[in-house]
Amino acid sequence: MSETLLSTTPTRTLDALPLFEALPFSGRCHEIWERGDHLLIGVSPGNSYFSHQRISELVRWGTQFFDSVDIVYADMHVDTQFASFGYTPEHAQRRATKEIKATHRRIQRGVEESGRSGVRVRALSDFLPDPAYQRLHRAVLDALDTDPVFRDATEGMARAFLAARLTEGRSASPAQLAAGVAYIAAELPFFLDTPSLLGVPTSVSCYHIQLPLTPVLFGRDEGLRAVPGQAYAVVRPLPVPQATAA
Repeated sequence: MSETLLSTTPTRTLDALPLFEALPFSGRCHEIWERGDHLLIGVSPGNSYFSHQRISELVRWGTQFFDSVDIVYADMHVDTQFASFGYTPEHAQRRATKEIKATHRRIQRGVEESGRSGVRVRALSDFLPDPAYQRLHRAVLDALDTDPVFRDATEGMARAFLAARLTEGRSASPAQLAAGVAYIAAELPFFLDTPSLLGVPTSVSCYHIQLPLTPVLFGRDEGLRAVPGQAYAVVRPLPVPQATAA
């Protein structure tokens, strides 16, 4: 399915908006966006895109369109990924802890600087005891074993993620690929059914790029896919207009 460009003109004008464009994946995703119930911003550790300034801008922008905004940051399987690149278990744990803490600080600073109240910030691991999360995560693991289309897309997403850390021309090792897939699998419940996890009527999960799994979870009629109340949208900064010569 093609992306659908959604106008970012707010119905509620509180102040000057940062400039973003929203690209809901499908017509149904567009309808859920228009409802404006809930926006989920997922943040990955070590991703330079998510500076505190960018997070502040996203929060300010998102609260113009949605009744509530949550930020969930990944803090699981980060050490496993470092270990797959040759770090000792102790060093991998230290690097992961440092990266996760730095991510949490950036998020908190960004939310504070946004001036918006009621924005919840939670770690992915906070949801481990939740029966809804456990159910959804089991469904992801089952699909990895039984659904070749889903598995191929997940592995493709993991390879794309790992490519930034690999020397040019090298492919991910089996251990690196397994660590990448485990990291993605832990996040996927929020692409399947955020309403069950956060108690909201409908939800839009957003990221700044289209993901290989998006057509699988939101564009097919069989296999593992998002619930009807779950949407996905690419939300990215608008290009800065180039000055023209006089």
